[in-house]
This record gives sequence, C-alpha cells and structure tokens, in this order.
Amino acid sequence: MQKITPCLWFDTQAEEAAEYYVSVFDNASITGVSRFGEAGPGPAGQVVVVEFEIEGQVFQALNGGPAFSFNEAVSFVVDCASQEEVDRYWNSLTDGGSESQCGWLKDRYGVSWQIVPKVLSQLINGPDPAGAQRAVQAMLGMQKLVIAELQRAYDGG
Repeated sequence: MQKITPCLWFDTQAEEAAEYYVSVFDNASITGVSRFGEAGPGPAGQVVVVEFEIEGQVFQALNGGPAFSFNEAVSFVVDCASQEEVDRYWNSLTDGGSESQCGWLKDRYGVSWQIVPKVLSQLINGPDPAGAQRAVQAMLGMQKLVIAELQRAYDGG
C-alpha cells in the first residue's frame, strides 16, 4: 500500500469525477465508495469519499462542499511514450476543460494536469546545450506538446 494518497476535494462531484478519470485511463478502477448513513451529517446515501486507482496510484475524491477549489499549485504529470498517447490524454482531459501552455491543462473539474512526452526530458537535458534551449523555447510556444516539433527544434530545423 502506498504511504501517501492524494485527496481531491470536490463540492459534490467526487463520484462523477472518479468515474470520469477511470474512463480516461486504461489501467484504472474505482475501488470503494463511502456514503453517509442515516446519522448524517449529510443526506443518507450521499457520497462522501470515492477511492480510485490510476496506473497503480491510489486517489481519494471527497465531497467536501464549496469551500475550496483547485488551482495550478498542484498538478498531475502524465508521462507519455508517444504522440498518440499525448493526443489521447490531451483530448480526453481538455473535453469540457481548458488548454494552457507547455503541456498543462485543466480538466472539466478544474484539476490541473501536465501531459508530457517522455522524450521531452531527453531533449531538454540532451548533450547539445543549444539544442536543449531550442527545445525549451519550442515547448514554451506550445499548448499541447508535439514531439516532432520539439525534436525538430532540438535538431535545429
């Protein structure tokens, strides 16, 4: 069992959000749902916490009310092996959400994600400092990261 579990605070959409996240990722499932009983404090049957897992990472989604909302101070990085994977996650997570820069986005619930091709680290930490700088500059001009454009920038093309 993992020692630290991210808990995502939602107003009332914890179950809906968890179902959405497990639909986006292949290796994902809802592992538990806790509901209020007759004694409350909320209406009997209302979801309190949903536990779910994505790619081996356990999460909790809490219906905590409107007191807090998400911001970019916390984000989830999704390492992608291919452009196809970048495109799939980007398209799924921006559906109802919003695009930002450098591979960042907010999903329909306001949760921030970074959709990053694994090759990006190789390019910006590559042996050619000028190529690495060009790749960084290319990245800064993108919303969704495009591997071919990052590679072309690194190569000087």
